[in-house]
Amino acid sequence: MNLYILRHASAGVRRASPTLDVKRPLDKEGKEQCLLVARYLNALKVQFDLIVSSPLKRALQTASLVGTEVAYEGKIQITDALSPSGTVSGFQALVTTLSGFENVLAVGHNPNLPEFLGSLICAPRPASIRMRKGAIARVDCTRRPGQLISVLDPRILRLVYASAAKSSRRNTSRK
Repeated sequence: MNLYILRHASAGVRRASPTLDVKRPLDKEGKEQCLLVARYLNALKVQFDLIVSSPLKRALQTASLVGTEVAYEGKIQITDALSPSGTVSGFQALVTTLSGFENVLAVGHNPNLPEFLGSLICAPRPASIRMRKGAIARVDCTRRPGQLISVLDPRILRLVYASAAKSSRRNTSRK
């Protein structure tokens, strides 16, 4: 199984009240980050068998926007294992239930998402890998511990697409 782990995209400033913070939506930059990640996944021709997400609004929006752009037609599965209060053991149990799928996208939060990623690739002691908002990692979970294939930050994707958009040919016109 290829597990794509995506930290939710930018959602502005954290709210002081936890009940309000749960409902915090993506901002304009977050929506752009989702499109960059989706463009990257489309370039790789990735088709998801399942998308799982934290129940918080910003994670669900990230999962929905990326899922729409990569033509995912299934229902997004919501799980508390990916919420900010999720535990490593809960995440490991989730990964075990997902082992029948080929490509899965999991959308969650800091600080536990990098810890979850580390628990997949560094058994028996988990490592923590920094993931900025909108960052995506791919882990081959065929065997345990899993193999980290890639970690990409939206800033890197933005630079790659900006440089690809520029013409590589020299301007030879002398008008």
